[in-house]
Amino acid sequence: MKTRAETKRAKPRSRKRSILAAGALGAGMAYFFDPDRGRGRRTKTRDRIAAAFRRLGKRGGRLARKAESEAYGAWKRATHPVPENPPADDETLKQKVETELFGKPDVAKGRIVVNVEDSVVVLRGEVDRPEQMTDLAASALKIPGVAGVQNLLHLPEEPPPNKAAAHEASAQATEKK
Repeated sequence: MKTRAETKRAKPRSRKRSILAAGALGAGMAYFFDPDRGRGRRTKTRDRIAAAFRRLGKRGGRLARKAESEAYGAWKRATHPVPENPPADDETLKQKVETELFGKPDVAKGRIVVNVEDSVVVLRGEVDRPEQMTDLAASALKIPGVAGVQNLLHLPEEPPPNKAAAHEASAQATEKK
């Protein structure tokens, strides 16, 4: 319970507030219900309030559409991972692969041929070490836009993988004669 001293202190404040509120209400009434200009003031105030609500609605709509489009874009990026700049054609992809593979110091540029057919990289030629065959194919497969790699690389003493059957057939044919 409040003491008498607390009640006396609270009364002058609440009285001041109520006097100020009553004065503000009276001034507002006089402003809006003035016989000469009150109607125009009421109309203007009503129009301004309506315009503020319309602007608020438009802003809210824009923010909602922006949030919706960003959420949709994030969903698409998460469900359809695509490289940022896929090559436009096979020739561009070939140049990217050559740049990546031939940029290594241990790769002999003149002994390897790179072809690209429907985004599939075909590597042909001779390499010095067996691990280079797998390393070059793996490096080519990491490049954005490469759908697959056909590795026809071979060591200097071995026949090319795509020619092995032809070499065997010609060797058998020469033995029969």
